[in-house]
Amino acid sequence: MLPRRHARYYLENAPSLVWLLGVNVLAMLVGVRFYVETMPAVPTFLWPFYLDSPAALFLATLSLVTLLGNLGNPLDEVPQNRALAYLHTLAFVWLVKYGLWTFLALNLGFSAYFPDLYDYWFIVLTHLAFVLEAYLIPHYGRTTRGALGLALAVLLANDVLDYVLGYHPPLRYDPGLVLALATVGLSFVSVWLAARAFDRLEPAPASR
Repeated sequence: MLPRRHARYYLENAPSLVWLLGVNVLAMLVGVRFYVETMPAVPTFLWPFYLDSPAALFLATLSLVTLLGNLGNPLDEVPQNRALAYLHTLAFVWLVKYGLWTFLALNLGFSAYFPDLYDYWFIVLTHLAFVLEAYLIPHYGRTTRGALGLALAVLLANDVLDYVLGYHPPLRYDPGLVLALATVGLSFVSVWLAARAFDRLEPAPASR
């Protein structure tokens, strides 16, 4: 997990939090642009699953937006509830999985991308930054067993859409069995990392 002092700098102060939100929104729009040409071939209701990296940034942005009402207060005072635990967990696992997936996918097809400055270096480095951003979330979020279970189920459903139905992100090579199996592995790894990174949401006190 990132040091607490860094998390507090970015998440407790209005200028740094707004800057982070702005970067997320800009990166999300750039990501959508990458998919635009292929989106007409994908059923509209599947777009949230097809747009893997933009979806991760969208979830992360929603997670960060929940902090706006806590500005000026310590992260320890961020409100917690079950709905937020689900949101923060989904944001974490999507950022981690698709940050690592992009690194893996471009290196499995290394010769098709390297040494292009944008199509290799820029994309790899920005997606690895997804993982760093993900580790901001456990500083203010919590998780539950149900949230972890749902995250794994949705990630695996996304893997089926990608490699059984063929709606994986556009690549310059045939992904083959290796990338498909590695992607499923990343689903489990991402949820395992979330289980280790987050504190569990404390149950609400019983009413009398």
